[in-house]
Amino acid sequence: MMVVMVMMVVMVVMMMVVVVMVVVMMVMMTLIVMMVMIMVLLLMAMVVMVMMVMMMVVMVVMVLMMVTVIMVMMMVVMVVMVMMMVVMVVVVVVMVVMMVMMMVMMVMMMVMMVI
Repeated sequence: MMVVMVMMVVMVVMMMVVVVMVVVMMVMMTLIVMMVMIMVLLLMAMVVMVMMVMMMVVMVVMVLMMVTVIMVMMMVVMVVMVMMMVVMVVVVVVMVVMMVMMMVMMVMMMVMMVI
């Protein structure tokens, strides 16, 4: 009987230990999750703060930019017109070259087929 009693007690103690371990694990997990959540929130807050500062800077820069941009735009428009002309010419040339290449390829294929 004594042995059985001892076994029972040991079993109960083991169960208790397991339960305690599980509870501790649960608490640790919850704490870790909380920590992570807080870290994430802090990071989010930091990002928002940075974004706000960036926005402020951007606003100031934008005002300065607008003045310069209006000046630059005139220059750019002229340049772009020239660039467009050049690009058009290049595209046309490339198209022609491609067409010629295609024609040559077709002829080669035909010759190969005949041979």
